[in-house]
Amino acid sequence: MAKINFGGTLENVVTREEFPLEKAREVLKNEVVAVIGYGVQGPGQSLNLKDNGINVIIGQRKDSKTWQKAIADGWVPGKDLFEIEEAAEKATIIQFLLSDAGQIAVWPTLKKYLTAGKALYFSHGFGVTYKEQTGIVPPADVDVILVAPKGSGTSLRRLFVAGKGLNSSYAIFQDATGKAYQRVVALGIAVGSGYLFETDFKKEVYSDLTGERGILMGAIAGAFEAQFNVLRKNGHSPSEAFNETVEELTQSLMPLIAENGMDWMYANTSVTAQRGALDWRHKFRKALEPVYDELYESVKTGEEARIVIEKGSKLDYRASLEAELTELRNSELWLTGAQVRKLRP
Repeated sequence: MAKINFGGTLENVVTREEFPLEKAREVLKNEVVAVIGYGVQGPGQSLNLKDNGINVIIGQRKDSKTWQKAIADGWVPGKDLFEIEEAAEKATIIQFLLSDAGQIAVWPTLKKYLTAGKALYFSHGFGVTYKEQTGIVPPADVDVILVAPKGSGTSLRRLFVAGKGLNSSYAIFQDATGKAYQRVVALGIAVGSGYLFETDFKKEVYSDLTGERGILMGAIAGAFEAQFNVLRKNGHSPSEAFNETVEELTQSLMPLIAENGMDWMYANTSVTAQRGALDWRHKFRKALEPVYDELYESVKTGEEARIVIEKGSKLDYRASLEAELTELRNSELWLTGAQVRKLRP
C-alpha cells in the first residue's frame, strides 16, 4: 500500500506495480469465487476474473434472462454456471453482485451458506450500510469486503479487453480471518482495476448515491435539459441547441478534460470562452451547493435508500420505469440526439 498525495491529502492506494496480477493469482489460488448475479457488474467482473486465471463460477436463477446471457458469454451449466444455492455452497468467496433489491430478496437464502472462513464481497455498500432497512447483517466469522469499480460493468470489461483498467475503491467491513486485506486487494486487481483507493462501506455508498443523483446522471441530465430549453425558447434550432449543449461537451471537451484537466481546458480556449467560464462557474457552484447539501443529507439519513427499496419492490415498478424512460426518450432533446448520432461520420 502506497501513500499518494491527492490535492494535499495523503491517501492509501494500491497499484498494479505494487500488487501485480501474479501476486493476486497466488493469493486466490485456493479460492473458489462465486459471482452471484449476472446483471450490471456480474458479467464484467466474472469474465475478467476468468480471463485472469481465477477459479470463478456463476450463481444465477435458471429461469432468468441472465442465465441465458451467461451461457451466451461462455459459461457452461454444471461446470461453472449453477443455481444460486449450489454456487454459494461451492464458494469460498461469494461476490454478492445482485441489484440492491435483489440482494434483499436473496439474502435469507444466501446467508446460510456463509460458513466460517468464507468471504462476502460487495461492489456497493448499500445492503450493509442500510441494514435496518435491508436486513443484511453478515455473520461475525466471515470476511466482509468491497471492491467498487468507478463505472459500469460494461466499461470495466471494455477497458480490460483494451488492456486498460477502471479505478476502484476498496473497503474492509469485517476481517474475521486475518486475510481480508489480501483477499480484497487481490480481487480488486483481478477484476481489472486500474488502481485501488481505500474507503469504507458508508463512504462508498454515500458518495455513490450522491454521484448518481448528482453530476453523473441526475444533475447533468437536468443541466442538459435547462440549457437546451433556454436555447430553444430563444429561437435556436434543435440541432444547434443539442450541439451546443451535449455534442460539444461529450465529443470534444470531456475527453480533453479527462486527459489534461479543467485548468488545461481553460488555458486552451478563446479569451471569450475563458472569461465567461471563469466568471459563471462561481454562480453555478453557489446555486448548486445547497442542492447537493440537501441531496447528501437525504443519502446520509437513509431517505434515498427508503425510496429505492419502496419503489423498487412494487410489482408495477418496471412498467412505471419504462413510462418514465419513454418520456425521456421522446423528448425533443433526446430525439434530436438520436438524429445527431446517426449523422456522426
